[in-house]
Amino acid sequence: MTVEYARNTRVRLPQRPGDPANVVIRGARILDPAAGIDREGDLVVRDGVIGGDPDGLEVMDGSGLTVIPGIVDVHVHLRTPGKEHAEDIATGTASAAAGGVVTVLAMPNTQPPTDSPSILGSLLERAGREAVVPTGFIPAITMGQQGETLTEHGDLAEAGAAALSDDGVPVGSALVMRRALQYQKATDLLFTLHEEDMSLSGPGVMHEGVVSARIGLAGIPGVSEAVQVARDCSLAAYEDGRIHICHVSARETVDEIRLAKARGVQVTAEVTPHHLLLTEASVDADPDPAKFKMNPPLRATEDREALIEALVDGTIDCIATDHAPHPADEKANPFGAAPFGVIGLETAFAACHTELVLGGRMDLADLIMRMSTNPARIFGLPVPTLADGAEANLAVVDLGATDVVGDRPYASKSTNAAFVGMEFTGRVVMTLAGGQDVYRRNQ
Repeated sequence: MTVEYARNTRVRLPQRPGDPANVVIRGARILDPAAGIDREGDLVVRDGVIGGDPDGLEVMDGSGLTVIPGIVDVHVHLRTPGKEHAEDIATGTASAAAGGVVTVLAMPNTQPPTDSPSILGSLLERAGREAVVPTGFIPAITMGQQGETLTEHGDLAEAGAAALSDDGVPVGSALVMRRALQYQKATDLLFTLHEEDMSLSGPGVMHEGVVSARIGLAGIPGVSEAVQVARDCSLAAYEDGRIHICHVSARETVDEIRLAKARGVQVTAEVTPHHLLLTEASVDADPDPAKFKMNPPLRATEDREALIEALVDGTIDCIATDHAPHPADEKANPFGAAPFGVIGLETAFAACHTELVLGGRMDLADLIMRMSTNPARIFGLPVPTLADGAEANLAVVDLGATDVVGDRPYASKSTNAAFVGMEFTGRVVMTLAGGQDVYRRNQ
């Protein structure tokens, strides 16, 4: 079954004021697979809009560079309100711009949680002053993310919510999840779900497998994710609802999503770069293992391969970073006590280009669809395009340039990247977002 995506006309994506971009990118490859564009030549941006008269504009030498639609990241943590020591709207969206990301959606597990129209409104107002790129917010499905009482879904939709999620924790009660899906008919807001059976996860801190057994850490089995996905796919089918599965990590989950799609369930799914590139082996092979602690955890080699295959064949629809900043002193704790989460906005494109495109699993056009077009369509957001007349939301990339992660300072406040020390090929050199020039590599 093909999910019908509708534009979410109520979503608000504020961005701080700025001058419109005016530039000619000369002699580059211009690639936009959704619009059927693949050519060599110039791309003009005048007054923040693609196309027009190039006379009098700044000229950028695009020789050897590729212009692509900007990345849309539908799963980030900006830590505002309450955890601004780890990240805030300004630094998180600057990190996005440095990674070629032109739209971000922020999750609600803040302090306090984003669970009311008033908190959502204050965040949207602050983003209008501080956000480097257009930024939306995903409030909670339940009050306080406690899984008991539904938030005011209708009021949140009217206030400009991008979707709803209790990310960080699952909606534990099937009855509450069913009621949410019934209310979805009135709001049409997508539910983006952290899937985990907490009774199976227990005190686990990493994947349950050979590595956890060897080093003596409590494990989280892949089936913990899969059984919750099976439940919610069944509920979505019963209520004719629409759900999106966050950060898929396990091969058992892939099987459940594939079966659900085959029987017509309106379900989509995302995968993170770290789950596509890394496995549980990293925890046992690095002197700083806490940088590999995330939830869901890095799993076995066969899980990673299943994720790549699912992304290639369309079972998993898109890539999202789950950018989760933490201060260095918190991540310096022993593995069991360290917080879950890694940053990823600035490395996502390079990591996926290196692993998937240069690794021969998909071509660049396919990667663009999964990092830009598909996530925008799933969430009903404006789809970045290089077509004439469109607002400039694009990235200019050097596909041959290599960088070692961690060699340059991060735009993020936090440095808890899982890819530190890894060499990737594919460098973002410029980002235009919301019609503004928001990132230059050397500035």
